[in-house]
Amino acid sequence: MTSRSSKKHKRYGFTMVELMAILVIIGLLMTVVATKVASKVEQARETTTKANLKILHAAVNQFMMDTARYPYEDEGLTALIQQPSDVTNWEPGGYLETTEIPKDGWQNDFVYEVYADNDLPFVIRSYGKDREPDTDDDLLSTDAN
Repeated sequence: MTSRSSKKHKRYGFTMVELMAILVIIGLLMTVVATKVASKVEQARETTTKANLKILHAAVNQFMMDTARYPYEDEGLTALIQQPSDVTNWEPGGYLETTEIPKDGWQNDFVYEVYADNDLPFVIRSYGKDREPDTDDDLLSTDAN
């Protein structure tokens, strides 16, 4: 007969140190994954914004070809979906495939600017992630083409 002290004790479960090590490893893995996902989301927002800038830029140029003028700055991009009162040669249904002006990747409105003293007649601008004008993250329709 064997005594209790000579029996091997079977260990079930984990020690507190082992659990802490596992939690630290899981936390590090989640940090790496979250960083990668966040950078991909920002990249997708920028790509979406550039694509919308190209579409809007082309629509403004088509507006000019049909009406012999660019939209006035006070009309802005609305002239692409609502016929201005002084325009007779307007594309029925507007110049966009939607009835709304798209927003940039950060869900902000695009800004339409008319250039008077520049070689370019207009530019469409997204203020980017920081939503501040004239910063490094601004995206322009003239750069997207």
